Amino acid sequence: MKNTLNYKGFLGSVHLSEEDEMFYGKLEGISDCIMFEGASVTELKSMFKEAVNEYIEDCKHQNKPCFKSFKGSFNVRVKPEMHKRAVLYAIEKGISLNQLVQKAIEREIEAA
Repeated sequence: MKNTLNYKGFLGSVHLSEEDEMFYGKLEGISDCIMFEGASVTELKSMFKEAVNEYIEDCKHQNKPCFKSFKGSFNVRVKPEMHKRAVLYAIEKGISLNQLVQKAIEREIEAA
């Protein structure tokens, strides 16, 4: 099951509040906290698109980028045994651990 919406390159998370009987979400991959909600799927999608359009306009007026800046490095936490296996596998392949992780991420994303 996919719990995201896509519009103009923006990704929105989708959640359900059973207590309020409302769908809600937020724009992901941005520096600000932009939320949207709707009582139906149709309304949620409409409010998501409205939130994206308004956010784009706000960014233009403030002369700031819409998306977060990513530096290209991050920590990955795995079990010590997996870490050991990954290092040994990378050595056998003649590549660095970083190259192994990058190739694995690329394969996963391309397969999607």
